[in-house]
Amino acid sequence: MESISTESISMAPVGYVLSDITNLKDMPIAGKRAIIKIRAKFVTALYRIEEHSHLWIQCWFHQARRDRLRVAPCRVNPDQLEYGVFGLRTPARPNPISLTLVRLEKVEGQHLYVSGLDALEGTPVLDIKPYFEQDIVFSPGTPYIRPATYEMRKNMFYREALNHHQEECVWLHLGLKMALFAEEQLGKIQSAQVKIKVKGPGCLADVLQGLTRARFANPPRFAFTESDNETEVIWLKENRTISIRPRRVFQLEEAREISDRELFVVHDHKT
Repeated sequence: MESISTESISMAPVGYVLSDITNLKDMPIAGKRAIIKIRAKFVTALYRIEEHSHLWIQCWFHQARRDRLRVAPCRVNPDQLEYGVFGLRTPARPNPISLTLVRLEKVEGQHLYVSGLDALEGTPVLDIKPYFEQDIVFSPGTPYIRPATYEMRKNMFYREALNHHQEECVWLHLGLKMALFAEEQLGKIQSAQVKIKVKGPGCLADVLQGLTRARFANPPRFAFTESDNETEVIWLKENRTISIRPRRVFQLEEAREISDRELFVVHDHKT
């Protein structure tokens, strides 16, 4: 078979990002709301795109460095070790093509209003693909890149919990803070070595399963007993068992604002 030269590949942007952020240092790790303006000749390609709630956006990060093959995820944690750029979502890479999952808020003519986009003002958009149910890997194997601060970990867990549970309720915030406490004590809560037993309402179980990626089998890491009268979450790792119970019934604002010490009764047992 005759080989095809791929030393040079030509691509034309399908649109551009409209954002109030022009400096990479100002971009939140989780991205932000932005508008993607599609070029007029590609508007027909948007036909029925509003049927999708989420989209994969591929951009050309024109301000990114292209001369580095190993970097550390310093924005997440400056103490982390280096990785090859193919093992991180870093902008620095030989071909700075980004891949970002965004929520599609609305469509107006040639404008897509999205949230969660981590691209600067004027960034060229190379392609748009819909998110499908088949895209999910519920419990993937990943390295443990722990955000350096509690606030960063809380924001990350909150986004994951809300994406999974799809509703902001009191149990989302209680489950979020339980998971943060467990992560502080046990390390990566998505690890195969961490098991979790939930007794309480289905909302709490849903939030914690989404955060831990724990399955009922293969391997069995998650157990759930539904109860309207009693709430307890038990975390197990090797010879350690941590039990977390709410001190009382809380309202949504309380669950958001009150500290772990005021929210929970915790028993930590080592054998």
